[in-house]
Amino acid sequence: MTAKSSDQDIERVAQAELWVDGVARGGDVVAVRLGHGEHPEAALSARGWDAIRPVSVVGQRDPHVLRLVYDVRVSTEARPVPGVTRRDPDLVIAPGESAVPYQRIAAYAVVRSERGLLLSQFSHLTNAPGEWGLCGGGIDPGELPQEAVLREVWEESGQVVELTRLRTISSSHWIGRGPSGRLEDFQAVRIIFDATCADPTDPVVHDVGGTTERSAWVSDEELPGVALTQSWRTMLLGDGGPDARL
Repeated sequence: MTAKSSDQDIERVAQAELWVDGVARGGDVVAVRLGHGEHPEAALSARGWDAIRPVSVVGQRDPHVLRLVYDVRVSTEARPVPGVTRRDPDLVIAPGESAVPYQRIAAYAVVRSERGLLLSQFSHLTNAPGEWGLCGGGIDPGELPQEAVLREVWEESGQVVELTRLRTISSSHWIGRGPSGRLEDFQAVRIIFDATCADPTDPVVHDVGGTTERSAWVSDEELPGVALTQSWRTMLLGDGGPDARL
C-alpha cells in the first residue's frame, strides 16, 4: 500500500460480514466468521477441517452477509495453513501510530473467448501503473460477488460475459499506507470466477478516470510476455512469488 492500489478503493466502504462454511457428505459441518487477516482455509483448519476446494459463494443483501462455501474433510493430522502478514518496503510508523484494520472483498473473472483471455491494464491511480491483471474489483454494499464481477467486467472492458464456475478464493494480508496515507492493517479477499464471452468485441473502458487504463484480449501465446502483476502471474502462469497486493 505504498501509494494507491488497484486492489484498494480511494474511499473505504463498509464491507460485508464474511463467513466460511464447510460442507461434507452433502451437509453443513462447520460455519465460522472469518477473522480479520485470517485465510479462509486457515479458519477451517483451525477447527479440524481440511479444505478440499471452494464450491460456491452465497449471500444476502441486508444485512450484507457473504458465505464462502468449501468442500471439506476431517483433518487426520495437524496441518495449519500458514498466514503471512507483509509490510510495505521502507514503511515508517510514527510513535503511537496504530494500523486501522480494513478487510476488502473483491470479485474477479478469468474471462475467455475465441479472442483469448481478457485482461485489464492498471492506471496511474494504482501502485502498478502499466501492469496487467484480471478484470474485477471491489464488491459494493449490498452486492453479491456474482453481480459485482459482471458489473466490473463491463465497466473495465465493455464485455458481456457468463460466469461458469467459482475458480478459487485467495487472501493476502499486509501492513502499509492506504491511498489517503492512513496506516492500515489491510486484508484483501479475492473471489475469482471462470467466465466465457460468446460475443467478444474490441474492449472499451466505461469507467473512465478509474483504476483501469485499458483492456485487451490476449492469446495464450502472448500471455507469458505480458507485464502481469506478481499475484496474477502466479495464478495464471504458476510462476512468481506468493500472493501480493494486486
